[in-house]
Formats: sequence, structure tokens, C-alpha cells
Amino acid sequence: MKIEWKISPFDGLSTEELYAILKLRQQVFVVEQHCAYQDCDGRDRNALHLAGWLDTGKGAEPIAYLRILPPQQEEQFLLIGRVVTHPEFRGKNLGKDIMTRCLHTIKKRYPKSPVRISAQTYLASFYENFGFRISGDGYLEDGIPHIQMTLSPTA
Repeated sequence: MKIEWKISPFDGLSTEELYAILKLRQQVFVVEQHCAYQDCDGRDRNALHLAGWLDTGKGAEPIAYLRILPPQQEEQFLLIGRVVTHPEFRGKNLGKDIMTRCLHTIKKRYPKSPVRISAQTYLASFYENFGFRISGDGYLEDGIPHIQMTLSPTA
């Protein structure tokens, strides 16, 4: 399986790429997880979009994706969000691949920024393997248990 990994700012995504990314996010977060929520939250324009693309014979399709939101003036943390793997490609270490690439990108571009992720609770140990630590109480987000986790810039 030959995956092409691309990191792009919002304006570096083609219309087709953006559509495919939003389709994958909706497929998993809205349909599969039964969550009616506003996925297009206005934050994609400021994000870096990291995706693993696979040529399926009908064109390239994202099979793993996440977005990186740079720290804002009022927010010291860099945020990782919308981490998703296509259902047909789970169990192939794509989650590890994309997080490794993501953290490498963060260390290169934002070496002094602490990182925060709002993780689904069942994935806490997955993120702990990358150095993230639980930094808050559990909470429900769109009816799904989540936990806030952080990664210091020295980790």
C-alpha cells in the first residue's frame, strides 16, 4: 500500500482534496459515531492539514487525516484535532504513522509550543505512547467521553 503523505495549509488544498477530507470526517465523526455536530467550525482555514492519500483506482482518497491548529495569542497551546482513520484501513498502523508525522512537523515548525489534544477517552493510552499526559478531568463532547491531554515541548 503506497500512501502519499501531504501537509497543506487550507489554501493549499484543492477543492477535490478538501471535499474528500470533509467527506471522511463526516463519514466517521457524524455517521459512524452518530454525532450531529458542526464539523466545519471555522478553524480549518488557520490549520495545517495532514493527510495520507491512497490511489484507490477512482482517484486519491484520504485514509488518515488530522489538523494542526497553531497557537493563538490567547491560547498558548498548539491543538491537534479531527484525528481520523478511514474505517476500511484501520488496524494498519495509520494512527501511529500520522501521529509520528504530525509530531515531527510540530517539532520542526513550533519547537517551543506545548501541544493539546481532546482525546476520546478510550484512546488515552494510544496518545500516552507519544508522550501525552492527561491534563484534566474527563468530559462528554457530543455525547462521547473525552479527556484533555497535553504534550510538553521537551517531550
